[in-house]
Amino acid sequence: MPLNDDQSSDSDSSRFSESTASSSDSEYSRQSFNSDSSSKPNSPASSPPKVVTFDELMAAARNLTNLTLAHEIAVNANFCIKHQDPPQNSFAGTVKQILHKAFWDCLESELNEDPPEYEHAIKLFGEIKEILLSFLTPGANRIQNQICEVLDTDLIRQQAEHNAVDIHGLANYIINTMGKLCAPVRDNDIKQLKATDNIVELLRQIFRVLDLMKMDMANYTIQNLRPYLRRNLVDYERTKFQEILEETPSALDLTTEWIKESIEDELSCISDESSSSPGADSSSKPNLSPTLVLNNGYLKLLQWDYHKTIPETLITDEVRLQELREKLNQLKIIACVCLITNNTVGAAIVNVPEFADQLKRISFPLLEGMNKKTFDLKEALNAISLQICSHVNMSLSERGFPTLNTEVQDNLMGQIASIVEENNPVSSLIDKRIQLFMKSLLALPSSQKCMPAVPGGLSVIQTEMEFFGSQYANIVNFNKQVYGPFYANILRKLLFSEAPREKAETEAPAN
Repeated sequence: MPLNDDQSSDSDSSRFSESTASSSDSEYSRQSFNSDSSSKPNSPASSPPKVVTFDELMAAARNLTNLTLAHEIAVNANFCIKHQDPPQNSFAGTVKQILHKAFWDCLESELNEDPPEYEHAIKLFGEIKEILLSFLTPGANRIQNQICEVLDTDLIRQQAEHNAVDIHGLANYIINTMGKLCAPVRDNDIKQLKATDNIVELLRQIFRVLDLMKMDMANYTIQNLRPYLRRNLVDYERTKFQEILEETPSALDLTTEWIKESIEDELSCISDESSSSPGADSSSKPNLSPTLVLNNGYLKLLQWDYHKTIPETLITDEVRLQELREKLNQLKIIACVCLITNNTVGAAIVNVPEFADQLKRISFPLLEGMNKKTFDLKEALNAISLQICSHVNMSLSERGFPTLNTEVQDNLMGQIASIVEENNPVSSLIDKRIQLFMKSLLALPSSQKCMPAVPGGLSVIQTEMEFFGSQYANIVNFNKQVYGPFYANILRKLLFSEAPREKAETEAPAN
């Protein structure tokens, strides 16, 4: 089922998530994690270990499919079904073409016999009748009775036995009925059907247009369903995931491992800070905030290797998270390029009006498709540096300054090319400041609309970072709403268990 997923869907998703985001993060307080989950109506019930049967596994798969589809319909206003045929030069396209041609050739030869053989045509009329009836709304009794009467296959078969079938008359009735039931976008298709004389080609085109009408009906249903899903999505997703968890108790293994890694990262940071502070008490037990642990886990998704399976609770947003990660990588490189250019060229060019925007206009097109395996980042950076040198020289000439000499140009191009190197100082600096901005953003209450201050070095991409941050925060806040009770149970076990942490880590399910 191909999706129509335009860029505007991100802003639509953002607006929806804002409207459903919780106004308080109190569910992640220490009290909630220490309390008994059984006292909460929305807390997920734990499932005892059991052997999962094939039927239970298939039921869990259906629940996951329904959950994912409902989530996509609700958060993506551009989600719709699109008609898509396999490429003609592909194996599937070739097989489909051969089979269809054989079928319609056989039908044509039967109708050209003397007397004509109508059995296959009658079956087609029966299929068309069922499709037309599927388009009717409850209460459309008059047209329903008319369709059943005109396209009565038993009556048509009796007429065929006496060679009295008005096949063109039946086709014209079908076309007129389709014209009454179709969406306005199909009016031209209906006109083309009326202009077709060959009966076999006409039947073939009728089925083509009926397929399009079925797609239109599905999209109309999706459109009507969307407001209801948006109002009830949190409860629906939580209930469906609870059903999945009951059918497959291991459905939170990856999520548990993700949270454990976040805890280990936080403990490592505390340990590093303690070792660097002579007066710190290294023997005291670290007191980790559940909210901080969870936010750190969300930040890890910005650098997630999406060849690896994502935590189960984030599967519904995997595509959006992957797209945002790729967008962030693009913004990071642009910030690095602008910082290097500004530091290398100096004040003579930095103060040129819209210079930063011009650098972005140069860089963005050349960094499109960074997620593709065939994308050569080094080649793209080389092309960016060449265009920047040319643009800088032109701007300097226009302002009456000498152009960059060969040594400065080589230095500028070399620094831009080195961005891809591991532990590059400029890249590391920009990355830390992006992480700082995102960490500050996720720490804000979900009801707060303002953005945190953008750290130095990111001002050139401030607008893009604020838009990116808004999209990411909306996904995170909605995810917390849906899966907060599940996270609470996991964090309670990992952070506040009376047993030693080492035992908890030993008993945690392996990934």
